[in-house]
Amino acid sequence: MKPSDFKTICNQIFQGIFGRDCPYDLPELKEKFAFDLKLPELVKDSTTGEDTYSAVANGKTYITDRNSQKRGNEQGWMLPRQEVHSLKDLLKIWESINYITTERAYDSENVLASDPIYNSVNVYNSTNCGECKNILYCDGTYDSNFSIACQRSSKVNYCLRVDDSNTCSNSYNVICSGNISNSFFIQDSGHLHECMFCSHISNHEYCIANMQFDEEEYFAYKAKIIDWILS
Repeated sequence: MKPSDFKTICNQIFQGIFGRDCPYDLPELKEKFAFDLKLPELVKDSTTGEDTYSAVANGKTYITDRNSQKRGNEQGWMLPRQEVHSLKDLLKIWESINYITTERAYDSENVLASDPIYNSVNVYNSTNCGECKNILYCDGTYDSNFSIACQRSSKVNYCLRVDDSNTCSNSYNVICSGNISNSFFIQDSGHLHECMFCSHISNHEYCIANMQFDEEEYFAYKAKIIDWILS
């Protein structure tokens, strides 16, 4: 997959949450919704000069996982015994093989600009994610599908900006909550469906700012709130 292929995935996610296609390109999407996530950064493979991405961006030397494996297969990483007269000599030898491995993707497919990723498919610019499909700009997300800018969460599907939560679907901006569906701006709550701007409540639907609305009123407000979010 190419970066542009992920725009189709973004459209599917936005349709699931807002009922509209994503109006942003990938850089705009990252700037608007993933601005505060610590994601893999662009660095250079020190052996080839090619662009690569690392979750450890403060290192001195890098090598892609692909090139590391290639060297291991072709010439190995063991060195011939050398004379060592000081700790400085030992550290210099260590530096010659101490590359930070980048773009680590284990048992995964279609992973771009990410590091590390486990057992996942279709991942873009994410880190420390596993058992995921079709995700972008995520950090510490597991067992999740079709999600953007989610962190430290699991079982989040068709979600955007979900933090420290689990079992959420078709929702936006959820923090420290569980069993949330079709909801926006939820904090420290559980078992909510079609709620917005709610905190510290459970087992409700059609609530806005912890106030109960009837279904028709609720969806009238929801349409306006979607316009505001995507403005």
